[in-house]
Amino acid sequence: MSISVEISGALAPGTHAFDSDGVTQRYHVYGSGPVCLAHPGGPGIHYEYLRVPELEKHLTMVYVEALGTGESGRLPMHPNGYTRERYSIALQRIIDRLGVPKVYLLGHSHGAFVAAYHAIHRPSGLAGVILYEGAPVTGPEHGAEAARRLQEFAAAHADRRGLNDVLAAFGAMQDISSDAQTLAVARGVLPSYLADYWGDEQRWASVREALRASYISGLDAIGAPDPIDDRADLPTVTVPALVVVGRFDVICGPRWGRELHDLIPGSRLVILERSGHLGHLEEPEPFADAVRNFAFSTQSMPSPSDGDPERLTK
Repeated sequence: MSISVEISGALAPGTHAFDSDGVTQRYHVYGSGPVCLAHPGGPGIHYEYLRVPELEKHLTMVYVEALGTGESGRLPMHPNGYTRERYSIALQRIIDRLGVPKVYLLGHSHGAFVAAYHAIHRPSGLAGVILYEGAPVTGPEHGAEAARRLQEFAAAHADRRGLNDVLAAFGAMQDISSDAQTLAVARGVLPSYLADYWGDEQRWASVREALRASYISGLDAIGAPDPIDDRADLPTVTVPALVVVGRFDVICGPRWGRELHDLIPGSRLVILERSGHLGHLEEPEPFADAVRNFAFSTQSMPSPSDGDPERLTK
Protein backbone atom coordinates (compact mmCIF):
# COMPACT_ATOMS: atom_id res chain seq x y z
CA MET A 1 0.00 0.00 0.00
CA SER A 2 1.52 3.32 -1.04
CA ILE A 3 1.66 6.30 1.28
CA SER A 4 -0.48 9.27 0.28
CA VAL A 5 -0.21 12.57 2.10
CA GLU A 6 -2.61 15.51 2.35
CA ILE A 7 -0.52 18.65 2.77
CA SER A 8 -2.41 20.58 5.41
CA GLY A 9 -2.33 21.36 9.10
CA ALA A 10 0.80 19.99 10.71
CA LEU A 11 2.27 19.30 7.26
CA ALA A 12 1.54 22.68 5.68
CA PRO A 13 4.62 24.29 4.13
CA GLY A 14 6.46 26.57 6.52
CA THR A 15 7.57 26.67 10.14
CA HIS A 16 5.68 24.88 12.90
CA ALA A 17 6.07 24.90 16.69
CA PHE A 18 4.28 23.00 19.43
CA ASP A 19 4.70 21.99 23.05
CA SER A 20 6.55 18.68 23.24
CA ASP A 21 6.57 17.38 26.82
CA GLY A 22 6.97 20.89 28.17
CA VAL A 23 9.61 22.00 25.65
CA THR A 24 9.01 23.98 22.46
CA GLN A 25 9.66 21.86 19.37
CA ARG A 26 10.07 23.53 15.97
CA TYR A 27 10.21 21.94 12.54
CA HIS A 28 10.11 23.20 8.97
CA VAL A 29 8.17 21.71 6.04
CA TYR A 30 9.19 21.95 2.38
CA GLY A 31 8.18 20.04 -0.73
CA SER A 32 5.54 17.41 -1.42
CA GLY A 33 5.24 13.63 -1.59
CA PRO A 34 5.96 10.93 0.99
CA VAL A 35 7.02 12.41 4.31
CA CYS A 36 10.68 12.34 5.35
CA LEU A 37 11.92 13.76 8.65
CA ALA A 38 15.52 15.01 8.60
CA HIS A 39 17.46 15.20 11.87
CA PRO A 40 20.66 17.30 11.80
CA GLY A 41 24.09 16.48 13.17
CA GLY A 42 26.31 17.74 15.92
CA PRO A 43 24.76 17.42 18.37
CA GLY A 44 24.12 21.13 18.25
CA ILE A 45 24.38 22.00 14.56
CA HIS A 46 21.32 23.95 13.41
CA TYR A 47 19.14 22.38 10.76
CA GLU A 48 19.59 24.82 7.84
CA TYR A 49 22.71 23.19 6.39
CA LEU A 50 20.76 19.96 5.86
CA ARG A 51 18.18 21.34 3.45
CA VAL A 52 18.09 19.33 0.21
CA PRO A 53 16.06 21.18 -2.47
CA GLU A 54 16.50 18.25 -4.86
CA LEU A 55 14.65 15.99 -2.44
CA GLU A 56 11.93 18.56 -1.88
CA LYS A 57 10.88 18.00 -5.51
CA HIS A 58 9.81 14.46 -4.61
CA LEU A 59 9.32 14.23 -0.84
CA THR A 60 7.70 16.28 1.89
CA MET A 61 10.83 17.15 3.83
CA VAL A 62 10.31 17.88 7.52
CA TYR A 63 13.51 19.43 8.86
CA VAL A 64 13.73 19.01 12.60
CA GLU A 65 15.04 21.89 14.64
CA ALA A 66 16.61 19.66 17.29
CA LEU A 67 15.93 20.43 20.93
CA GLY A 68 18.55 22.79 22.32
CA THR A 69 19.17 24.49 18.96
CA GLY A 70 17.68 27.49 17.20
CA GLU A 71 14.19 28.39 18.38
CA SER A 72 13.40 24.95 19.76
CA GLY A 73 13.37 24.83 23.54
CA ARG A 74 16.21 23.88 25.84
CA LEU A 75 16.01 21.15 28.43
CA PRO A 76 16.09 22.21 32.11
CA MET A 77 19.54 20.64 32.47
CA HIS A 78 20.95 22.25 29.30
CA PRO A 79 23.59 21.68 27.92
CA ASN A 80 23.30 18.15 29.34
CA GLY A 81 20.53 15.62 28.89
CA TYR A 82 20.30 15.51 25.10
CA THR A 83 20.55 11.74 24.88
CA ARG A 84 19.41 9.69 21.95
CA GLU A 85 16.44 8.58 24.01
CA ARG A 86 15.39 12.20 24.53
CA TYR A 87 15.84 13.05 20.87
CA SER A 88 13.93 9.90 19.89
CA ILE A 89 11.02 10.88 22.12
CA ALA A 90 11.01 14.31 20.47
CA LEU A 91 10.96 12.70 17.02
CA GLN A 92 8.06 10.50 18.04
CA ARG A 93 6.10 13.55 19.19
CA ILE A 94 6.59 15.12 15.76
CA ILE A 95 5.59 11.91 13.98
CA ASP A 96 2.46 11.64 16.12
CA ARG A 97 1.60 15.26 15.36
CA LEU A 98 2.01 14.83 11.60
CA GLY A 99 -0.68 12.16 11.64
CA VAL A 100 0.46 10.14 8.61
CA PRO A 101 0.60 6.33 8.57
CA LYS A 102 4.38 6.10 8.09
CA VAL A 103 7.33 8.44 7.63
CA TYR A 104 10.89 8.09 6.47
CA LEU A 105 13.58 9.20 8.91
CA LEU A 106 16.87 10.61 7.64
CA GLY A 107 19.61 11.31 10.15
CA HIS A 108 22.90 12.97 9.28
CA SER A 109 26.10 12.47 11.33
CA HIS A 110 25.01 12.54 14.99
CA GLY A 111 21.49 12.55 13.60
CA ALA A 112 22.24 9.15 12.04
CA PHE A 113 23.01 7.81 15.52
CA VAL A 114 19.65 9.19 16.64
CA ALA A 115 17.87 7.72 13.61
CA ALA A 116 19.42 4.29 14.22
CA TYR A 117 18.30 4.43 17.85
CA HIS A 118 14.78 5.38 16.80
CA ALA A 119 14.63 2.56 14.24
CA ILE A 120 15.73 0.10 16.92
CA HIS A 121 13.42 1.27 19.70
CA ARG A 122 10.45 2.98 18.00
CA PRO A 123 10.11 1.46 14.52
CA SER A 124 6.31 1.31 14.29
CA GLY A 125 5.89 4.74 12.68
CA LEU A 126 8.72 4.35 10.17
CA ALA A 127 8.46 3.45 6.50
CA GLY A 128 12.26 3.39 6.35
CA VAL A 129 15.41 4.90 7.82
CA ILE A 130 18.31 6.65 6.05
CA LEU A 131 21.57 6.56 8.02
CA TYR A 132 23.63 9.27 6.37
CA GLU A 133 27.25 9.52 7.54
CA GLY A 134 26.74 7.51 10.72
CA ALA A 135 28.50 4.69 12.53
CA PRO A 136 27.52 1.82 14.83
CA VAL A 137 29.80 2.91 17.67
CA THR A 138 31.43 5.92 19.32
CA GLY A 139 34.29 5.98 21.82
CA PRO A 140 37.96 5.02 21.41
CA GLU A 141 37.54 2.83 18.35
CA HIS A 142 35.62 5.49 16.47
CA GLY A 143 38.06 8.16 17.62
CA ALA A 144 41.07 6.17 16.46
CA GLU A 145 39.57 5.71 13.00
CA ALA A 146 38.77 9.42 12.77
CA ALA A 147 42.34 10.28 13.79
CA ARG A 148 43.71 7.96 11.10
CA ARG A 149 41.45 9.52 8.47
CA LEU A 150 42.40 13.01 9.60
CA GLN A 151 46.08 12.15 9.17
CA GLU A 152 45.33 11.00 5.62
CA PHE A 153 43.50 14.26 4.97
CA ALA A 154 46.40 16.32 6.34
CA ALA A 155 48.92 14.43 4.20
CA ALA A 156 46.82 14.89 1.08
CA HIS A 157 46.45 18.65 1.69
CA ALA A 158 49.79 19.43 3.30
CA ASP A 159 50.43 22.41 1.01
CA ARG A 160 47.04 24.04 1.53
CA ARG A 161 46.70 27.39 3.22
CA GLY A 162 44.59 26.98 6.31
CA LEU A 163 45.37 23.32 7.03
CA ASN A 164 46.95 24.16 10.38
CA ASP A 165 43.80 26.05 11.35
CA VAL A 166 41.70 22.97 10.56
CA LEU A 167 43.91 20.76 12.71
CA ALA A 168 43.84 23.33 15.52
CA ALA A 169 40.02 23.31 15.41
CA PHE A 170 40.02 19.54 15.87
CA GLY A 171 42.32 19.98 18.86
CA ALA A 172 39.90 22.48 20.38
CA MET A 173 36.96 20.07 20.30
CA GLN A 174 37.68 18.63 23.73
CA ASP A 175 37.54 22.07 25.38
CA ILE A 176 34.22 23.28 23.99
CA SER A 177 31.95 24.80 26.65
CA SER A 178 29.94 27.53 24.90
CA ASP A 179 27.88 28.29 21.81
CA ALA A 180 30.65 30.51 20.44
CA GLN A 181 33.28 27.78 20.80
CA THR A 182 30.95 25.21 19.23
CA LEU A 183 30.42 27.44 16.22
CA ALA A 184 34.11 28.25 15.90
CA VAL A 185 35.04 24.56 15.90
CA ALA A 186 32.25 23.62 13.48
CA ARG A 187 33.43 26.26 11.03
CA GLY A 188 37.06 25.48 11.70
CA VAL A 189 36.88 21.78 10.84
CA LEU A 190 34.61 22.24 7.80
CA PRO A 191 37.36 21.97 5.15
CA SER A 192 38.08 18.42 6.33
CA TYR A 193 34.40 17.54 6.00
CA LEU A 194 34.50 18.09 2.24
CA ALA A 195 36.21 16.08 -0.46
CA ASP A 196 37.81 19.20 -1.97
CA TYR A 197 37.22 22.38 0.02
CA TRP A 198 40.15 24.23 -1.52
CA GLY A 199 39.14 23.27 -5.04
CA ASP A 200 36.19 25.69 -4.78
CA GLU A 201 36.97 27.68 -1.67
CA GLN A 202 34.69 30.59 -2.52
CA ARG A 203 31.66 28.33 -2.69
CA TRP A 204 32.43 26.41 0.47
CA ALA A 205 33.46 29.47 2.43
CA SER A 206 29.88 30.72 2.11
CA VAL A 207 28.58 27.40 3.43
CA ARG A 208 31.07 27.68 6.28
CA GLU A 209 29.89 31.17 7.21
CA ALA A 210 26.23 30.11 7.09
CA LEU A 211 26.67 27.41 9.73
CA ARG A 212 24.98 27.97 13.07
CA ALA A 213 25.54 25.92 16.20
CA SER A 214 24.67 25.63 19.89
CA TYR A 215 26.68 23.96 22.62
CA ILE A 216 25.33 20.50 23.50
CA SER A 217 27.57 18.62 25.90
CA GLY A 218 26.84 15.07 24.76
CA LEU A 219 26.43 14.09 28.43
CA ASP A 220 23.29 12.70 30.00
CA ALA A 221 21.07 14.51 32.51
CA ILE A 222 23.47 13.92 35.41
CA GLY A 223 26.56 14.83 33.41
CA ALA A 224 27.74 11.30 32.66
CA PRO A 225 29.01 10.16 29.23
CA ASP A 226 26.47 8.60 26.89
CA PRO A 227 28.54 6.12 24.83
CA ILE A 228 27.09 4.38 21.79
CA ASP A 229 27.51 0.81 20.65
CA ASP A 230 24.64 -0.42 18.46
CA ARG A 231 26.38 -3.50 17.08
CA ALA A 232 24.22 -5.94 19.04
CA ASP A 233 20.98 -4.11 18.22
CA LEU A 234 21.32 -3.20 14.56
CA PRO A 235 20.65 -6.79 13.37
CA THR A 236 17.19 -6.44 14.96
CA VAL A 237 16.18 -3.49 12.77
CA THR A 238 12.94 -4.39 11.00
CA VAL A 239 12.38 -1.36 8.76
CA PRO A 240 13.96 -0.84 5.34
CA ALA A 241 17.31 0.92 5.70
CA LEU A 242 19.57 2.92 3.43
CA VAL A 243 23.15 3.73 4.42
CA VAL A 244 24.81 6.69 2.67
CA VAL A 245 28.49 7.56 3.10
CA GLY A 246 31.01 9.78 1.33
CA ARG A 247 34.20 8.17 0.08
CA PHE A 248 36.30 10.97 1.65
CA ASP A 249 34.42 11.35 4.93
CA VAL A 250 36.92 11.83 7.77
CA ILE A 251 34.54 11.43 10.73
CA CYS A 252 32.16 8.64 9.66
CA GLY A 253 33.87 7.18 6.63
CA PRO A 254 33.30 4.13 4.43
CA ARG A 255 34.48 1.68 7.10
CA TRP A 256 31.50 2.62 9.25
CA GLY A 257 29.07 2.76 6.35
CA ARG A 258 29.98 -0.77 5.36
CA GLU A 259 29.70 -1.96 8.95
CA LEU A 260 26.23 -0.45 9.32
CA HIS A 261 25.26 -2.04 6.02
CA ASP A 262 26.56 -5.45 7.09
CA LEU A 263 24.79 -5.29 10.44
CA ILE A 264 21.33 -4.21 9.26
CA PRO A 265 19.36 -6.97 7.50
CA GLY A 266 18.46 -6.15 3.91
CA SER A 267 19.99 -2.68 3.99
CA ARG A 268 21.22 -0.81 0.95
CA LEU A 269 24.59 0.94 0.76
CA VAL A 270 25.36 4.00 -1.34
CA ILE A 271 28.91 5.37 -1.47
CA LEU A 272 29.17 8.88 -2.87
CA GLU A 273 32.50 8.77 -4.66
CA ARG A 274 33.20 12.52 -4.76
CA SER A 275 31.98 13.51 -1.30
CA GLY A 276 33.19 13.87 2.23
CA HIS A 277 30.80 14.33 5.17
CA LEU A 278 28.39 16.60 3.29
CA GLY A 279 27.37 14.64 0.22
CA HIS A 280 23.97 16.33 -0.02
CA LEU A 281 25.88 19.53 -0.83
CA GLU A 282 28.82 18.01 -2.72
CA GLU A 283 26.82 15.60 -4.89
CA PRO A 284 23.23 16.78 -4.49
CA GLU A 285 21.75 14.91 -7.43
CA PRO A 286 23.26 11.46 -6.69
CA PHE A 287 22.38 11.92 -3.03
CA ALA A 288 18.79 12.88 -3.82
CA ASP A 289 18.48 10.06 -6.35
CA ALA A 290 19.59 7.52 -3.75
CA VAL A 291 17.12 8.73 -1.12
CA ARG A 292 14.24 9.17 -3.57
CA ASN A 293 14.75 5.76 -5.14
CA PHE A 294 14.92 4.17 -1.71
CA ALA A 295 11.72 5.87 -0.56
CA PHE A 296 9.73 5.10 -3.69
CA SER A 297 10.90 1.48 -3.88
CA THR A 298 10.11 0.70 -0.25
CA GLN A 299 6.67 2.27 0.18
CA SER A 300 4.95 -1.12 -0.09
CA MET A 301 7.63 -3.18 1.67
CA PRO A 302 6.58 -4.44 5.12
CA SER A 303 10.15 -5.38 6.09
CA PRO A 304 13.59 -6.01 4.60
CA SER A 305 14.08 -9.16 2.56
CA ASP A 306 16.07 -12.00 4.00
CA GLY A 307 18.28 -12.27 0.93
CA ASP A 308 21.68 -10.80 0.19
CA PRO A 309 22.00 -7.06 0.80
CA GLU A 310 21.72 -4.90 -2.30
CA ARG A 311 24.89 -2.88 -2.72
CA LEU A 312 24.67 0.38 -4.62
CA THR A 313 27.48 2.79 -5.42
CA LYS A 314 27.39 6.16 -7.09
